[in-house]
Amino acid sequence: MTVYIDPPTWPGHGRMWSHLVSDVSFAELHDFADRLGVPRRAFERDHYDIPSHRYADAVAAGAVEVSSRDVVRLLNGAGLRRPKGR
Repeated sequence: MTVYIDPPTWPGHGRMWSHLVSDVSFAELHDFADRLGVPRRAFERDHYDIPSHRYADAVAAGAVEVSSRDVVRLLNGAGLRRPKGR
């Protein structure tokens, strides 16, 4: 199982956020998020929003650090990308 996380560079709600994704399936992503203790409400279309203070926890649990550009490439390559408005 491999999931990926980009740096916490996305602002929102007074903090910075990362995106946690899978390049295999949403089931794999949900399983990883459950083990990390991330609530399901943090799932948005094709990724989990992870606050910056949880970034190190995700990496320690096995998430692979990638760029934000790589996150989009991985989702597109797996056919899991769900853009807004669809």
